Amino acid sequence: MTETFTSHAEAHSPQSPIAHFDASQPLAMSAGVMLAPFSIAYQTYGRLNADKSNAILLCHALTGDQHVASVHPITGKPGWWSALVGPGKPIDTDKYFIICSNVLGGCMGTTGPASLNPATGKPYGLDLPVVTIADMVRAQAMLVQRLGIETLFCVAGGSMGGMQALQWAALFPDRVFSVMIIAAAARHSAQNIAFHEVGRQAVMADPDWRGGRYLEEGVRPAKGLAVARMAAHITYLSEEALQRKFGRKLQNRTEKTFSFDADFQVENYLRHQGSTFVDRFDANSYLYVTRACDYFDLAQDYGGSLAAAFMNSPTRFCVVSFTSDWLYTTAESRVIVHALNAAAASVSFVEIETDKGHDAFLLDETDFIATTRGFLAGAARARGLDT
Repeated sequence: MTETFTSHAEAHSPQSPIAHFDASQPLAMSAGVMLAPFSIAYQTYGRLNADKSNAILLCHALTGDQHVASVHPITGKPGWWSALVGPGKPIDTDKYFIICSNVLGGCMGTTGPASLNPATGKPYGLDLPVVTIADMVRAQAMLVQRLGIETLFCVAGGSMGGMQALQWAALFPDRVFSVMIIAAAARHSAQNIAFHEVGRQAVMADPDWRGGRYLEEGVRPAKGLAVARMAAHITYLSEEALQRKFGRKLQNRTEKTFSFDADFQVENYLRHQGSTFVDRFDANSYLYVTRACDYFDLAQDYGGSLAAAFMNSPTRFCVVSFTSDWLYTTAESRVIVHALNAAAASVSFVEIETDKGHDAFLLDETDFIATTRGFLAGAARARGLDT
């Protein structure tokens, strides 16, 4: 049978180092089950210093992966944070040791629904327990320990990566010197959950989803996953950015066709986003990572008090929001800042003026780049790193 899902091969034999954890090292999951064995695929950049004090963990967003600053093995494109990570860049690989792992439930080598279930020899599909942000972080903590690192200099991430950074600070305050929470929230709103549910229903309504067993049957729900990506991608952009880039411009024509072809450039753009996404991402992984975001509500785990999650925390925090981000708004970032202030934590907050929407944290945004460089430089001085 011909392999039709390009990323399926990466799920089993990723072009990344892999940390394997056997039955003697199970992961205690939020769903109340123990996962073992499991694997984590990751990439590293730079060199770990002698006292192992310069390690930065970067946490990827919803459909990202471990290839933060290296060429993606499927798409051939640069890493998703190449603007920030590299020699001389704000997250300087000449100074810091960078770690980025594929999240639990992903499809680029870390155990996820496309991985083989050792009990059956078939892909897990929906037999994999539902994953939470806390599960992702606990798995990352095991990887960091495997690498011999006791305390991370920084944990940073945007969007779902920011949720992971928050969770790190709450679960392991003594193992994180500093944290950057970028374009994120302490819990998913009803609107966030609603958009994710539209995407999941699009996947599951595709006849080729086959109850999640499509890999066994040699098909894939490409159309449903493409629609899910199209809907989600709209939330990553601002109205201003869409209007500036596309407006009502027609696509390769001078008149409307009076059909349901992609008359408008914005339609063509969304169709392209959907069609290219399906080759690098697993549909069931999309269900799992969106559900992990939906379940995220950090205050709920601390008696309803977000401040209680950070009480007496020794960690230094930087919270960043973007004015045109309507997926995770500045107001939601301020909730985090207020909780950190209530917990007497060390926190700085930056709201960046931009019309690029939620995806601004992935783009070459001058003020964001300067903020990242400045926060890390200050944290490095506070920790006594020779930078």
